[in-house]
Amino acid sequence: MINKVPHVVVLPGDGIGPEVTQAAVTVLREVLPDVRIEELPIGGAAVDASGSPFPAEVEAAAKRSDAVLLGTVGGPKWEGLPRAMRPEMGLLALRKSLGAFANLRPVRVLSGLEHLSPLRPERARGVDILIVRELLGGIYFDGGREKREEEAFNTMRYSKAEIERVAKVAFWAAQQRRGHVTSVDKANVLEVSELWRETVTGVRSAHYRDVGLRHEYVDSAAMLIVTDPARYDVIVTENLFGDILSDLAAVIPGSLGLMPSASLGDGPGLFEPIHGSAPDIAGQGVANPAAAILSAGMMLRHSLGRPGLANRIDNAVNTALRSNPTRDLGGSANTEEFTARVLEALVGTSVEV
Repeated sequence: MINKVPHVVVLPGDGIGPEVTQAAVTVLREVLPDVRIEELPIGGAAVDASGSPFPAEVEAAAKRSDAVLLGTVGGPKWEGLPRAMRPEMGLLALRKSLGAFANLRPVRVLSGLEHLSPLRPERARGVDILIVRELLGGIYFDGGREKREEEAFNTMRYSKAEIERVAKVAFWAAQQRRGHVTSVDKANVLEVSELWRETVTGVRSAHYRDVGLRHEYVDSAAMLIVTDPARYDVIVTENLFGDILSDLAAVIPGSLGLMPSASLGDGPGLFEPIHGSAPDIAGQGVANPAAAILSAGMMLRHSLGRPGLANRIDNAVNTALRSNPTRDLGGSANTEEFTARVLEALVGTSVEV
């Protein structure tokens, strides 16, 4: 438990980011009144303010914080900028600066809300998956264009040490859950996946014999996630595969607006909803803030040492979803109304710190 006043850097970002992070901060202050919030721009908002998607002062503040809560970045306004100036480059730089090598994305279908899933209720019922995605290596970080811009390349490259550290996070998480890890690769084609498979197997043999391990090819996993999602407990995979599979799995509960994430590693944790900036609805007050609120809950659990408060937030969001979900889930609640319902559900519950 952290005894000092917790310091959280909030980076609202672009599009609906400011709306959903405001909701998350409101809920966070309800359960942790003494939290110190420092709000700064990132992404397109930072480009507009200072000419950089990840200004040096934002990096410095994030590094000295206890945790970072991020909204969303990007939008059509900045798509024509040079690559280094695009909002998404600010997000990649933030992850790298914090040493956040493991991205945790829970995919959970709540009891009684199976009808929200695009899957048949009997297939969606009981789904509870944690996807652990390696976040700082692979194909996203080695590329370029050459021969007068007529060719481009991206290289998928991993070291044994990079694989070991994210595998340990996945096995540790499985120990807290149902005790099984599925490692996803493409070892029948890619040499880098051969190393991935060998290394994950070695980590399990050396340190986590109490955890089951299964290997699957990424194309097979993509099919099975939607046809037999209950087979999975923890999935661990590399950056690109994890990006795709986690977004695929995210539709199972019914909306990207329900999906929080935590990025953990060497420095302060980074917590964010996985949805995009949704510029088409920005400023209308209809964005679903559940994922951002749940991300604040993950922050309390993983970085601020308050698992009891995290549980309170999870339960309050579940109550609000059952009462009147947001429009993307077939309900009528707007952002403010949903947030108010979460706050109402928190009132009267015991304060566990």
